[in-house]
Amino acid sequence: MCLSRKVVSNDVTSAAIEIAKKKICGGRSAPFFKNRYLDAAFNGDLFLWDTCMLAAWAKHTPSLPIRPALDNFYRVQRATGFICRQISPEGEDIWDPSHPISVNPPLLAWAEMELQQPCRDIPRLRKVYPSLVRFHQFLETTYRCDDGLFISDAHGSGMDNISRSPRGWTPDGLGLKIPIQKCHPSVRGFARAISNSADLEHSPLWNRQGRSVDFSAQMAFDARQLSEIAALLGKTLESEAWGRQANDINEIINRRCWDPRAGFYCDLGFGKKLPRRHIGMFWTLWSGAAADRPIHRALARTLRDPSAFGRPVPVPSLPADDPYYCPWGNYWRGGVWAPTTYMVLRGLREVGEEGLASSISSRVVRAVDRVFQATGTFWENYSPEFPAYGLPARPDFCGWTALIPISIRREFLAAN
Repeated sequence: MCLSRKVVSNDVTSAAIEIAKKKICGGRSAPFFKNRYLDAAFNGDLFLWDTCMLAAWAKHTPSLPIRPALDNFYRVQRATGFICRQISPEGEDIWDPSHPISVNPPLLAWAEMELQQPCRDIPRLRKVYPSLVRFHQFLETTYRCDDGLFISDAHGSGMDNISRSPRGWTPDGLGLKIPIQKCHPSVRGFARAISNSADLEHSPLWNRQGRSVDFSAQMAFDARQLSEIAALLGKTLESEAWGRQANDINEIINRRCWDPRAGFYCDLGFGKKLPRRHIGMFWTLWSGAAADRPIHRALARTLRDPSAFGRPVPVPSLPADDPYYCPWGNYWRGGVWAPTTYMVLRGLREVGEEGLASSISSRVVRAVDRVFQATGTFWENYSPEFPAYGLPARPDFCGWTALIPISIRREFLAAN
């Protein structure tokens, strides 16, 4: 479908909201979730980090049911504090908590804080705070290592097919295995397929051998959010303790994962830095790890560098000089994704890189507008090389892609 007329800001924003309204799920006829809620628009299941990212644009449209969407995850939280990253419409966990494929970036506390603008809702924060604390503590107890960093899984990180292990790595028997028979029947075939895949650099057996910069930074970020919530609730000592934990994790990330020669962060493998760059490293901008000027200036140079992340449509999930980089996207092997681009922008603003944030915002909004003009919809991800949807990518994805026509446009381009 081609659109002959020029799309103006209100047209694009209104279109994203109208698509999102069609994705609202739940209600009296639903099998488990009886309250209407804003859905991630993927496959009918509820996805944790997708839903959290919805809050960052739904906050601009209060009529959309985003709070019930977050409440769905608190409702199914286990006594241990575990919240599965994917929940069936019947309220069942899709993945078993013994493997990090079961957890997404811990963004619930941040999502709740996003919904505190412009008016504070202290009763809601008081209600959800215990659940947020138990979730954080479960992740810390289960996935934090003796060196203070965290292990993760590619699927669990949300960056499904991104490569994280050492190049040429083959399974060594040291990693946690997916307990396939404990997973929901709907994913047993998929879990078995990825476990036996010939794509060994994307194996779910790579976890305990490594340390993830992005998950570690996200845990520091989550602790910062919990500190802010505790302060609002008058829990001064708890707020200070969460702040210390955030600082502690950030300090460990810098000490163990920053490579001053490369000017970039590195995941670890068997205690050594892995020279493999991906967009997850930029969570350090938002977590506070990259607060020091030399570090965030180096990250900014990498974002500008056309041989790395400075491609025509920002920000690709892999740098252009990575052997796996795909100009058409190939999902998380080059694709441009709204949630990670928004994360980069919020991180750049955190460290005062407003000029670069404005440049990235302009380019990604312009590209998404052009694709909308050509196709009449928004897509799951986009090509990093030209204004086109990624291959593969789902259409009508509002969903988190609404971050671009709504939040990025309003929060980074409104004054331009």
